Amino acid sequence: MLRGMTYHCQLFLLAVSFFSRLPVPRNLPYSSERMNQAGRYFALVGLLLGAICAAVYGLLSQFLPTNIAILLTMAASLLLTGAFHEDGLTDMADGIGGGMTLERRLTIMKDSRIGTYGASALIMALLGKYVLLTTLAGQISLVPVLLLGYTLSRAVAATLIYDMPYVSDPNSSKSKPLANRQSRLELVVLCLCGLLPLLAFTAVVWLWAVLICLGLRYAMKHWLMKRLGGFTGDCLGGVQQITELALYILLIGLGHNGMTILGGVLCAFW
Repeated sequence: MLRGMTYHCQLFLLAVSFFSRLPVPRNLPYSSERMNQAGRYFALVGLLLGAICAAVYGLLSQFLPTNIAILLTMAASLLLTGAFHEDGLTDMADGIGGGMTLERRLTIMKDSRIGTYGASALIMALLGKYVLLTTLAGQISLVPVLLLGYTLSRAVAATLIYDMPYVSDPNSSKSKPLANRQSRLELVVLCLCGLLPLLAFTAVVWLWAVLICLGLRYAMKHWLMKRLGGFTGDCLGGVQQITELALYILLIGLGHNGMTILGGVLCAFW
């Protein structure tokens, strides 16, 4: 049992090392198989990052205006992840927006330069987060909001690995370790971890969040299959960013229409 727990802790730390800039032990065992299995903890990495960002915001908001605290929290988030997912969104937008053929799209997505489509997507995503989080801060505590946005969005993105083919060149892709299919058990673990932050929200948020995520997943899968014939690592980052923004918009919409947002079993903490 202890060996099994150690193994899963190592998988989680591998996921942390892949999806963030947080330090992990140097002697952490690594293999392509382990890295692939670590994908089941993608959502838990989001939960950890969300908790760190929530702590940063909670501290900064004690001394600074809300909008400044949110801006600095966003900067901290970019440092924590190395803008990993934002980079994916940028490359996805450039490749799919600027390429007329599959080969051209994949080539553009591997290019380190940013084009008009990518720059526009990045600006809108960062500006959107700032505006949405600033609005939400005037309605409810941002702690559960950040935990939900960071965790569930990463779960939705990672589920695409389960039933979509990988189309990028595995020899040059930064997402090569995650290119293999997920097992059903890994998919279940991923989804359950992604849903954990919803324990702080009411049933109506549960319902709409699940519906929105399922709808976005279906739409993004259909779109990516049509444009690329599968997914790349950049696409996973793009889906994560889009889903995170959609969840913030959902919470604002529900609050704007008089719905109670917080009220789950964890709401007492906030």
